[in-house]
Parts: sequence; structure tokens; C-alpha cells
Amino acid sequence: MKPSRAASARAPAVGVEIADRQRLLRIDRAWLRRVVRSALQAAGIDRAQIGVLVLDDEAIAVLHERWLGIPGPTDVLTFDLAGRGEGLRGDIAVSAETARRAARELGWAPRHELAYYVIHGVLHLAGCDDRDPASRRRMRATEREWMAAAGLPVPPRRRRTAS
Repeated sequence: MKPSRAASARAPAVGVEIADRQRLLRIDRAWLRRVVRSALQAAGIDRAQIGVLVLDDEAIAVLHERWLGIPGPTDVLTFDLAGRGEGLRGDIAVSAETARRAARELGWAPRHELAYYVIHGVLHLAGCDDRDPASRRRMRATEREWMAAAGLPVPPRRRRTAS
């Protein structure tokens, strides 16, 4: 059965936009889009509009200070843009430069570190937080599950938490 014109004109149930604004790490947008979709599927989320902005440290530092009042770069920032009944809608800004540096320290691929930041951001958009030790442990366990669901390696243990 062919979908009606009205059905095909509607926005997709899950939309993922990737914007790459850095030159330090080659980004496979299709691969990163699949990572986001896999995380949403693992969460059981079937309505979402997610934007992923890949930046360098300088650009993410500007956002970090502007929106959180904290100077300096960070790994991931999440902006929840959803209204009531809209499903999941938001933007995730990640630093490819931080991912490259952290991956070197942790002994794994920069693209996997970047995927880890994106999955962390999706978790925040889904309502998870990591403000106290118990919720941080739950969030880390879910990150590992979602990385595995996306066919990615389990993230190495780390002292500092991505936020």
C-alpha cells in the first residue's frame, strides 16, 4: 500500500541532523546519525528531532561559558528544546578536539569517544542526569548498554565524568 501524500509530507518520526564545524577529526555523518538512531531505539524512543553539532574546543568553550557560565571547553553540552507532547527534541554539541585528546589518554578511537559523548547527550535529552553518584552509576551503565547496542566498543573506565 502506498502512503498518502499527507503522510509522506509529514516530518519523519525520528530526524537527526549532523553539523560538522571543525577540521580536526574526520566525521562520518551517516555513521554518527546511525549512532544517534541506535541510542534512541535502545531507549524505546520513536519520536525525536536531534541536532548534533561537532565543534573544536574553542567553539564549544564559547557555548560552555555563554549557557553555563563556565569558562573553557567541555566534552558535551545538551540543549533540551522539547515542548509538551513533542517527543524528544534537542541539540547536542560535542568537541571533536576533546574527543581526540581523551581517546589518546584512554587508548581508544577518537570516533568512539565522540560517539560516547553523543550517547551521553541523548541520555540527558531522555531525562537522565549524573548529578549524584547513584544516578551517575546508572547513567554509565546505560551508556555502556547503548554503545553495545550501536555495535561500538564499551567505553574505557574514566575518573572524570562527561557532562
